[in-house]
Amino acid sequence: MTELKYKFTNDILFKMLFVKYPDLLEKLVAVLLKIQSDSIGKLEIRNPEMPPENMGDRFCRLDINMEVDGQRVDLEIQVKDEGDYPERTLFYWAREYSTALHISGKYADLPRTIIISIVGFKLFDCVEYHSEYQPLEVTRHTALSDRMVLHYYELQKLPIAVTADNDLELWLSLFKAKTEEELSKIEQLEVPEMNEAINAYRHITVTSEFREMERLRTKARHDEAQALYNAERKGRQEGIFEIARNLLRMDIPLERIIEATGLTHEEIKTLNITK
Repeated sequence: MTELKYKFTNDILFKMLFVKYPDLLEKLVAVLLKIQSDSIGKLEIRNPEMPPENMGDRFCRLDINMEVDGQRVDLEIQVKDEGDYPERTLFYWAREYSTALHISGKYADLPRTIIISIVGFKLFDCVEYHSEYQPLEVTRHTALSDRMVLHYYELQKLPIAVTADNDLELWLSLFKAKTEEELSKIEQLEVPEMNEAINAYRHITVTSEFREMERLRTKARHDEAQALYNAERKGRQEGIFEIARNLLRMDIPLERIIEATGLTHEEIKTLNITK
């Protein structure tokens, strides 16, 4: 098996691919929302920019924010489970919905706002890979409003084999693919939009623009990981020093303290002890 160097779930690749190939984005959105692609009258990407200086920002989101026939649609990839993901998507929905209200606007004019999340981990305790949430009355299950929609697609729950006649599973299989062999199996089905997406993927991943942004993103993540490691190491060291101070206050013999903490005689001598 030949592992893909860059997967479709790479956030830079994801954003660049669908910004540069909006026709593919339109087909993907139609499949994820279960509508016909030719029924979409207007699809406009509201955040096409990818400033290189933001690639190192820990909170830089490479989502795709769109207006689709008067609706606000936000599409995001999340590979790792960093906790509280449903709450995170609720926050994104609230921000998108609330910022759509103009100063002189009416609440009735607020658009339907849809958050679509493609996630690489198990999120809900169910067998279905697609979950759709809207606000409902808890007893009668009647809808409160159609303005709030949250879609979640869990890649881990996809069937192993997909067929050429299931557009949704084909698209999600692209995002799930981790090896060249898996991409080849999808290509062999000879579905035009899948081969178009794979060709676009291969073109994007060899461009200098993508490689530079990926380098900046990777460096930022390494720097962040190193900073966290240093902070944790410093915290552990401070904890050891505090233990040594407490043992000194208890008049524990120096040799016992050295044995217990791993500190040197010189390090313990520098501790400022007040009994």
